[in-house]
Formats: sequence, C-alpha cells, structure tokens
Amino acid sequence: MQSRRMMVLRAVVEDYIRSQEPVGSASLTKNHHLGVSSATIRNDMSALEEEGYLVQPHTSAGRIPTEKGYRYFVDGLASIIPLSEAQRRGIRNFLSGSVSLQDTLQRSARLLASITGQIALVASPSLSKSRVRHIELVQVSESTLLAVIITDTGSVAQHMLPIGNIHVDDFSSLTTVINNKCVNAPFDLAARYVRDLSLHIDDSNMRIVISSLAAAIDDMYAGEHAHDLYVAGASQLAHKHHANDFAQLFDALEEQAVIMRLMTSLSEEASDCVNGVSVAIGSETHTPELLNASVVTSGYGYDSSIECDESESSLYNEDNIKDSSNEDSSNEDVTSSSSTYRSKTSNRFNESNESKVLSCDYLVKKENTKNCIDNICISTLKSSDDYKKSSNNKDISDNSLNNTSHTNVPVAFIGSIGPQHMDYAVTMSAVRAVARYLNTFISHNS
Repeated sequence: MQSRRMMVLRAVVEDYIRSQEPVGSASLTKNHHLGVSSATIRNDMSALEEEGYLVQPHTSAGRIPTEKGYRYFVDGLASIIPLSEAQRRGIRNFLSGSVSLQDTLQRSARLLASITGQIALVASPSLSKSRVRHIELVQVSESTLLAVIITDTGSVAQHMLPIGNIHVDDFSSLTTVINNKCVNAPFDLAARYVRDLSLHIDDSNMRIVISSLAAAIDDMYAGEHAHDLYVAGASQLAHKHHANDFAQLFDALEEQAVIMRLMTSLSEEASDCVNGVSVAIGSETHTPELLNASVVTSGYGYDSSIECDESESSLYNEDNIKDSSNEDSSNEDVTSSSSTYRSKTSNRFNESNESKVLSCDYLVKKENTKNCIDNICISTLKSSDDYKKSSNNKDISDNSLNNTSHTNVPVAFIGSIGPQHMDYAVTMSAVRAVARYLNTFISHNS
C-alpha cells in the first residue's frame, strides 16, 4: 500500500475510534496534516474502499473501517505506548491492596474494565500448568487427614483423606518423604510420583495414606474442568453501546467455555508476539458470537522473554510494590493515551492511601482448618528450599526438573473484549501492564 494511502487509512481509523461517526475527506483535511488536498484524500479513500479497508455505509456518508482496515491499523502500531508514572502508580496502588491471589485477580479484572470501558476477563492459574511447591498432611481427627497442596503459581488445593482406623506415628516424616519426591513436579504428574513411593515403603498404614493422597490428587486434577474466571465491565459495555450489538457476546460469557478456549489459545500465541499481546478482530476469533467484537489478550505466570520498557520498569519492581503505601493514589489517572489520539474515557481510582503489602496467603478460608492451613502456607513461604536441601531429595528433585522443564506457556490469561472500534492502543497497553504485574506477582511469591 502507498505510504500516503496508509496515512489516510490510519487517520480514518483514529477518527472513527474517537467519534464513532463515518469519516469524510473534509474532516481528515481539517484534523490531520496529510499534505494533500481534500480531492486527493477522497481518491485515496475510494481506493481503500475498493481494496476492502474501508466501507461507506451510505452514499452521502463518510467511510468507516472494515475488519481488514482495523487489522492493518493494529499491525501498524509500532509499539505499545508506555504508561506514565501516574498511571503506573495508580495500577500499583490499586492492586497492592490485595490480600490473596483471588483478590488480586478480581481487582485486576475491575481495574482493566475501568481503564478500557470494556469487558475484562482474568483466569486463575490452571493446576495443569502448575508445579507442586509443597504438600502438607494434617491430622484433623482420628480417621481423617487434611491434605494441602500449594503450587508455584499460588494456587492451593485441599482435600480430606479418610484413613479409617489406621495409625501413623509420624506424619511429619511422611510429609517430608512425600515432598522429597514431589516438590517441583508438574501437578499432573504428582499423583504418579506419590504412587511410586508406596513401592519403597514397608509400613502398610503409610501405604494406605499414600494411596489415598494419590487418589485425591487425581480427583483434584480431573475435577478442574476450567479455570476460575473473573469478569468485570459487562454492564459498563452494555450501557455505552447498543445491548443488541453484543447480545451473542453476553450469551457466550454465560457459557464461558467458548471464551475460555479462545482466550487461552490467544494468550499462548501472545507469548510469541513482540509486545506480548495478541489481538483477534471479528472473524479472526473463529467464534460466531464475536463477529462484531475484538479480543486483546496476554498471558501471565511464565518467564516471559519480553523485556519491560525502561519507562515501565518501576511498575514491576518489588521495592516499588512494597513501598506503594507511601504514595498518594488519590484520583490518579490510570488510563493510557496515544500520541495521536486520546481515549474518550478518563478513568480515576479513589483508593485509600494505606495499601497493604502483597500477601501470599492464597488459602481457602475454611473455619475449622483455617489456622493450621495458614501456618502451613507461612512455613512453606519462609523455607521454600528446605525440601530441596534434604539429603534424599537432591537426586529426585533434580530428576523431576530435568524431565519436565518450564516452557514459555502462560499458566492463565488476562484480556479485554470490546467493539471493533475499541481504542486498540489503550487496550493493548493496559492488558500488557496488568499481565506483567500478575507475572511478577506470581514470580516474587514462588
């Protein structure tokens, strides 16, 4: 495409995103320094229409971008705009008040929805993509054990194990043996590793406990049909646009399975993108419910090869996360802005100046077991390498790590769904920023 024609297309997309009204040659001449006459711009717009980048809804109206036009525009965004210091501080303060992984994910969805004015979706880490960090067995009654499994992504699974009338003298020693075998193992292989232990243990009571634990891990893994999905902004999108335009999208959100498959796939593709963000427009989603929408997605929870922009580095700095309580977060504008146009909506967050330090208490708060589970988690976080240092553990743990190395696949996704005329620059910047926060949040705590 000719460079001037490309500039005309970009100008049409920018103006339509801002006004949501068909764009004519006169307005382009007025609002953009294209260096050519209105007649020349009209000719370029006609050529762009013939090539499928623009469409004219009415003969007397201007043009609007097609799906092909939006794709060309998104591909032409040279880089994602860095956030300002005020925006980074706003995100940091808003999220750093979280008290658990689940709270952080809920806050992330609300934050992203507020920034973009669109639907935000954040999936919790999947057990299938997690590794075992620690397993603890706690006897809660004469016939019942509580098994608590903490993963490297901050998820915690727990299961009650009926053990009948068997008696084991030292559950602490048994727990050590189990962790020697399972620490750093992929969750989907943990049950097999636990069963292998029974082949080397003579005590029949301990073998029963080990078999029960292996069965419980199998049940946990098989019972995870999908991630927990945190959704925000649906009502906001419906109020801003005609609800009928997104009726199918809202139906898909009710089912969730379609959206989960799509955004999981896009988040994995995003790991190979230069900016770490994937954009699917209309038919590119291969989802009938999203033909009128665009989806911007990123993954989190893996060691991304994508470097942070220097201007964004403070957002992901651990010291800044912990020191955010000293910063005034009142009325901070956390929306991004493009160098060529501004988002219509300015979103502000009014948060308390007293922010809590990020916590690693990711545990399900069941009243009858809360205290002992909290103690397990705190102990594990304070001595995450204890089991690796034990004399029996070196060969087993090293073997587990060598056979199942980490891949550049995210454990979950974060994304935004909105109309095709969404503000792509703002949305891509916001999705990437929050995804990187979550990535660092999990990394610091594992």
